[in-house]
Amino acid sequence: MEDYCVIDLEMTGLNAKYHKILEVAGMRVRSKKIVGTFSELIYQELPLDEEIIKLTGITDEMVKSADSEQKVLDAFFTFLGEDILVGQNVIFDYGFLKQAAVNRKIPFERQAVDTLKIARRCLLDLEKRDLESLCAYYQISMGQHHRAMDDVQATQILYEKMEAEFLEKQPDIFRPRPLIYRAKRQTPATQRQKKHLKELAEYHKIELDLAWDTLTRNEASRQANKIISKYGKMSKN
Repeated sequence: MEDYCVIDLEMTGLNAKYHKILEVAGMRVRSKKIVGTFSELIYQELPLDEEIIKLTGITDEMVKSADSEQKVLDAFFTFLGEDILVGQNVIFDYGFLKQAAVNRKIPFERQAVDTLKIARRCLLDLEKRDLESLCAYYQISMGQHHRAMDDVQATQILYEKMEAEFLEKQPDIFRPRPLIYRAKRQTPATQRQKKHLKELAEYHKIELDLAWDTLTRNEASRQANKIISKYGKMSKN
């Protein structure tokens, strides 16, 4: 494949319905030459979990001056254009982008080639096929793993190496295929939901660390259910 765009995202968690995109990166390739890159952190309203800081090396201080999700993703969608995507377990990243696109009421349908699927088909003797293991196998320098642009650069080299080795033997696995991820538009939490959450927290004497301005209905319901499951309902008396 001559023309494509490699992508990688870092997130605040694993679920596109509840977690946020923390960092995005892309690399545009034309005729197998890198012709453009995109890399941006995204401002976060809430402090990052310690696990995310440890995993990515991204700190609250680093995202404090970053642009908003709206601004960064609008620019990132423009950068991607209509390109075929390449990524390691690309459906995971696509799910977050798709959710963001649905929330904005914009179309985002893409075809992609997944380096993880190629590895699973072609490198049967490997015990692990995560990006770090694949880069170790091909002796690809990774830079700082779990930073989006470093992972993009590693994935691009990985893709080219696997294509050179396996394309003639298994051409079907290198054909771009449509990415399918079903997402429902997330709507803002109602004032009634916010009031109920605050009353629950006050009743059980707990503090809620929530981004109230951007709280969605799904997240409000999830938070309320978590409180009730752990502490119980409010007494009617």
